[in-house]
Amino acid sequence: MGSALKKFCIACCCCCSFGDDDDEDEKQPLIAPIHDPLEYFDREVQKRRDQETNLWSEPGDPSHSERDDDRVLYNLLQARTKTRMGSTGYRRLSVDIEAMRDTRREVRDKWRTILENLGFVAEADSLLTVSASASCERMRNAPLARSMLHTLHTETSIFSRKEPPPERYLFIVDRLLYLDAAEDFMAKAKRFYPPKDDDDDSDEESTGLSINLPLLLARVEAMNGKDDDEEESEREDGNWSDRS
Repeated sequence: MGSALKKFCIACCCCCSFGDDDDEDEKQPLIAPIHDPLEYFDREVQKRRDQETNLWSEPGDPSHSERDDDRVLYNLLQARTKTRMGSTGYRRLSVDIEAMRDTRREVRDKWRTILENLGFVAEADSLLTVSASASCERMRNAPLARSMLHTLHTETSIFSRKEPPPERYLFIVDRLLYLDAAEDFMAKAKRFYPPKDDDDDSDEESTGLSINLPLLLARVEAMNGKDDDEEESEREDGNWSDRS
């Protein structure tokens, strides 16, 4: 009985495997292989550098359009790439871009100060690093992390109260919860950066730490409209020259 079953299985396997070599050439991989590993690593390094430089509020949004502040910064960067380097418009855009980056770096530095005070001196950079692949689905306690981030936003001066807190710090709070350090971080944040009064908002604006997003967005749209008019004018000049 056992030998008969063994022979049957061998026969079936031989029949099923017949022609596999011919079919192998017809199979196509679902994901294209990476022909140049260096190119792949270069892209990954560029993504990481982009995150570290711009500190996107929504790191998982590749279009940078879900939040107003990300959309403004992205449009400024795109407008600068279309502007002649060294021109007045280029320098003005660079100033606006660096102003937004400085504001984001200041928030990150506040977090680093608290983390280092808690003893995370060597781990601060890794705790504050959020990649573009970050997802709420991978978080361990997203509801509690969001609640604590809201408390940091309303009961401390770490963030600007004129806009919602950046989503990137939601992942950092979740990491602190996993390390059982979130409550200590909250206490230190309230002590180091207590909430400001309404009168203090004017001081924030005078120091340039408050970004006027509607004004920046209007400026970018105006520049984009100007570029479109210039391109249309160049096309019309080209048509007239062809006719002549």
